[in-house]
Amino acid sequence: MNHKEHKRGLRVLTWITAGLAAVALVSGALGGCSIQTVEAIPTPTRTRVPTSTPLPTFTPSPTFTPTPAFTPTPTPWPANVNPLTGEVMADPGLLDRVPVAIKISNWPGQYVRPQAGINSADLIYEHYNEGWFASRWTAIYLGQDPARVGPVRSGRLIDLHLPAIYRAVLGCSGFSNGVLALVKNSDLYPDRVASPSVGVGAPVFYRDYSRDVPLEHTMYTSPALLREWAAERGVSGRQELEGMVFSEDPTVEGQPASYIRIPYRSLDAEWRYDEASERYLRWSDGAAHTDVLDGQQLSVANVVVLYVPHWDTDIVEEPHSGALSIEFALWDSNRAVIFRDGVRLDAFWQHWEREDMLTLTDEQGTPIPLKVGNTFFEVIPTEGVEIVVEP
Repeated sequence: MNHKEHKRGLRVLTWITAGLAAVALVSGALGGCSIQTVEAIPTPTRTRVPTSTPLPTFTPSPTFTPTPAFTPTPTPWPANVNPLTGEVMADPGLLDRVPVAIKISNWPGQYVRPQAGINSADLIYEHYNEGWFASRWTAIYLGQDPARVGPVRSGRLIDLHLPAIYRAVLGCSGFSNGVLALVKNSDLYPDRVASPSVGVGAPVFYRDYSRDVPLEHTMYTSPALLREWAAERGVSGRQELEGMVFSEDPTVEGQPASYIRIPYRSLDAEWRYDEASERYLRWSDGAAHTDVLDGQQLSVANVVVLYVPHWDTDIVEEPHSGALSIEFALWDSNRAVIFRDGVRLDAFWQHWEREDMLTLTDEQGTPIPLKVGNTFFEVIPTEGVEIVVEP
């Protein structure tokens, strides 16, 4: 078997195992194994699902919307343009490095907010966590390097897909046993995934005890620490990241959209368009969502809602409640909604091969550009979550 065939085989194996998630393993814990450090680290106390919040009784079925079966031919970006934001870099050398994907906690709000380093991310993906009640984030870093990022939490099945799309190194606090088995059987392992579950501890990950919160909400890292770890394993340098399209002004007409609300079951995520900055600002559960590093409210050039089929797997993610891991069918194509410049643009997302860039097009497959700048992706099921949009 030649290298190309071997690589294709790995990709197919990864898609099949991640897509079906037919791994009947019982999870040991959300945070994975203990961190390898020179000092003893206490065992985290799990934050349980509040008993006052009933878990949903439905399980969305995997459904797909027919869309164009092709991906636009990407146009190479100039060497000084960040391919994930469309921004011209004052220091193009910052692009000569591997992107980093970091798993960030977003619930419970009183323990994890304000998070650190979120305003520095090029891209952030928000998605349902097990139990279908609140959300967790995966943030992608290339153009900026915050001093620290966190609280860092454990990876989910969506993190089998995102690092491949963005050629990234994944950093997270651990995996449940079932997800770990899939990660170890994927092309991410061993050189593109750093986690205590695979034996990576301090100094890549460290604890910050300055806040009175449960131990599981005290772990932090940084893009620099993860890149240093990856470089020791031969993973470094500029990656092929062509495929995203940007423009200063919208290229198609849309409908006014100054307010967006994503009603997760135990979290209201709101975005309000700010005319002065021409960006969307984030509120969570009615409060301005800020970054502890700069004190500024999270703001983005684009908010993109991705309608992605979700379903429960056989993997027990949360042993206290028995909540199951959720699979995210982030392959092929489905509906999307782009919000930029205070307008709504209906679109489709496209992702046909494992290492393809996720792109946004109209129904003919013509790319719809994002606004130059950072983007926040809201990953929601194809049914069961009704977003609210106001002019």
